[in-house]
Amino acid sequence: MKQRFLILFSALLVIGMFCSSCNKGEGEGGTGKIEGRVFIVQHPDDNYNLDTDTVIGAKVDVFIVYGSDTYFGNDVETDADGHFRFQYLNKGTYTVFAYSELATGERIAVSKTITIGNGETSNVGDIYIHEGKAYGTSMIKGSVTATYFDKDGNTWEGWAYEHRVYIKRADEDFHFDDVRVGIDGVYMFQKLQPGIYEVFTTTVDGNEIPSVIIIEVNVNQADTIFEIEPIHVQIKV
Repeated sequence: MKQRFLILFSALLVIGMFCSSCNKGEGEGGTGKIEGRVFIVQHPDDNYNLDTDTVIGAKVDVFIVYGSDTYFGNDVETDADGHFRFQYLNKGTYTVFAYSELATGERIAVSKTITIGNGETSNVGDIYIHEGKAYGTSMIKGSVTATYFDKDGNTWEGWAYEHRVYIKRADEDFHFDDVRVGIDGVYMFQKLQPGIYEVFTTTVDGNEIPSVIIIEVNVNQADTIFEIEPIHVQIKV
């Protein structure tokens, strides 16, 4: 009788352990794995075409969320090849993410969600995060032509080389930056956050009376070059 009880107890214990394993939700304690790679899209400063460069994301923190949790359950660091792996996972649905970082220091999560079964090793694929001083910003590009005139009444046309152009936020009184027109007549303002700006410069009339030319620009999209209409000025030499 005692032997039969022990056999029955052992069987119930094994079944209980098995069912307990079956009922586990997302989290650690299983044999599943999730892996992937991280790449960094770099947005370098002083790049007047907004070109980017993609490199391997080595030593990047990657986080995992178990099921529908609103916080991460674990994190790992990518290796030299940008590879990461989360191990010992129960079956279920998981979200993995890494952070992009704006020029302002604000971080934005880039995530992928995947469902795994018992003992499965699943690849979530590549995660692309962004960084650099120009990330999340835009540029304004324009040109300035000029009619030059001298005291003798001679006039000629050309680029307004070295002429100064200013920029200010539309809701502010004073400019926050200025540049000089290049030899090709082009000027650019970079690293602009979304907002409404006023680009302006000075001109004179034939009597040398100065005035201001203003162009309003709505920078309503990140990572974009906003090309505005050419400005024409008169310059006394």
